[in-house]
Amino acid sequence: MTDQITQGQINQTAWAACDTFRGVVDAGQYKDYILVMLFLKYISDLWNDHVETYRQQFGGDDARIRRRLERERFILPEGASFYDLYAQRNEANIGELINVALERIEDANRTKLEGVFRNIDFNSEANLGRPKDRNRRLKNVLEDFAKPAMDLRPSRVTEDIIGECYIYLISRFASDAGKKAGEFYTPSAVSRLLAKLAAPKPGDTICDPACGSGSLLIQASQEVGSENFALFGQEVNGATWALARMNMFLHARDAARIEWCDTLNSPTLVEGDHLMKFDVVLANPPFSLDKWGSEDADTDQFKRYWRGVPPKSKGDYAFITHMIEIAKRQSGRVAVIVPHGVLFRSGAEGRIREKLIEENLLDAVVGLPANLFTTTGIPVAILVFDRSREEGGVNADRRDVLFIDASRDFVSAKTMNMLDDAHVAKILDTYRTRAEVAKYSHRASLEEIAENGFNLNIPRYVDTFEPEEEVNVAAVQKEIARIEAELAEVRTKMAGFLQELGVHA
Repeated sequence: MTDQITQGQINQTAWAACDTFRGVVDAGQYKDYILVMLFLKYISDLWNDHVETYRQQFGGDDARIRRRLERERFILPEGASFYDLYAQRNEANIGELINVALERIEDANRTKLEGVFRNIDFNSEANLGRPKDRNRRLKNVLEDFAKPAMDLRPSRVTEDIIGECYIYLISRFASDAGKKAGEFYTPSAVSRLLAKLAAPKPGDTICDPACGSGSLLIQASQEVGSENFALFGQEVNGATWALARMNMFLHARDAARIEWCDTLNSPTLVEGDHLMKFDVVLANPPFSLDKWGSEDADTDQFKRYWRGVPPKSKGDYAFITHMIEIAKRQSGRVAVIVPHGVLFRSGAEGRIREKLIEENLLDAVVGLPANLFTTTGIPVAILVFDRSREEGGVNADRRDVLFIDASRDFVSAKTMNMLDDAHVAKILDTYRTRAEVAKYSHRASLEEIAENGFNLNIPRYVDTFEPEEEVNVAAVQKEIARIEAELAEVRTKMAGFLQELGVHA
C-alpha cells in the first residue's frame, strides 16, 4: 500500500517531537513524556481501528461493539484517548487533563498497566515550567503526535514498527542522557549477543533481575523462535520499571511479569518462601554498585550468599550470586555483563570466584571492546554460567572454561564503539564450537585456572601479543652513516652556491 508508514518516518517524527523539551528538561526525564505520549497515541489508534472494524461488522449496535472491544488486549475508556486530549490542547489545564486520562487508562487495565503512569506528571511545574510555558510545550507535543506520519493504525504500521520505534527512542535518549542512561538501556548489539549466548529455547522461563526498560528481555524472547516462553523481570527504578511495562505491551509481551523492587534486598519473584527458578537468567546489572545491602547479606532469608558476602562498595558478585541462585539446578543458564575487575579482584570477590569455578559452573569468559556503552568507556566482559555442568547435568563432564578475547573487534563510531553482525557471529561461532583460535580463544582447564590463582584476567589465557619485527642494528647504523654522508655532501654544495651568490653562511 502506498500509504504505509516506514520505520524511518515514524522514528524521525517521534524524535523530532523531542525538540519541545530539549534544553528545558533533562533527557533522562523528557524521555518519559515522549514515550508515554507514543504509547497513548498507539493504543488510541489501535482502539479506533478496532472500533471501525467492529462497526463495519455490527453496524450501529454499540452495545455489541462495546462487548467485543472489552475482549481486546486493553480497554480505552471513553474520553481518555489521545484524540480527546488533542481536541483540548488549548485548555489552560491540559497537563491535568492528560494526567486524568492516564489515570483512567490505568484503572481500566489494572492487570497490565497498574502503576505505569504514577511516576510521570504532565502538570509538573518543576519539570515542564510555569503554566503558560507548560501549556505551550504540551500543545506542541500533542500536535507533533497528531501528524500524518504518526498515524499508528495497524492498517498503516505493524506492531513491530511501533516496538522498534520505542527501542529507537530509548537508544537515542541513552545517547543524550550520557552516564545516566545505563539504568534503562543496553546497546542493541550487546543485548543481541547476550541473548544468543544465553540461548533460550521454546518452553523456557526467562528472567532479567535488573531489566531496565526491558529491551534485553524482548531480545531474548525473539531468540526463542516461537511464542512459547515466559518473561520475568525486576527493576528498582520506578520510572524505568514503567518503561519496561509499556515496552512489553508495545511488543505484544503483555503476559510478562515485571516487578518493581530491589532485587538484592527485596526480591519479589518468589514462590512461598523460596526464590523462583528460571531456565535462562541474563542481565546487564549496574557496575560495582556501592551500598548494595551487604550489611544484611549474612541474614538473607534466601541464603544466597553462602559462598561469601561481596564487598560493601562493589555489588557485582551480589548480582552474579543472585542470578546463579535463581537459575534452575542442573539445567539453568546465566549470562551477565560485568566490568573486568570482576575477573581478577581479590579479597571476598576472589574467594567467591574460586568457589564458583570449583563448582564447575563457569562456562565461558568473553572479553568485549572498550567504549561500547554510553555509561562508561571501560572494556567489559560477559560471563556465562551453565548449571548443566553440575553433577547430574548433561554437561557435567565439561571441565574447562572457554576464554574469548573479542576486545579488538569493533567498528569505531563518532562517540562510541559498536559490534557489527560479523563480530557477534564470530563470538557465537567460537563459543558454540568451543574452538581454540590463535590470539582469540583458549579452553583453559580448571587446573590451569587454579594455577593462576583463580584469576580470570583474559590475557593470562589468550596470548594476543604480536611479535615486533626484529631490527638489524648493524644495517640501521650503516643506513644512518650513508644518510649523514649524503647530508654532508649536500651542505658542501649549498655552501658553494651561497659563495657564488656572495652570501656568507
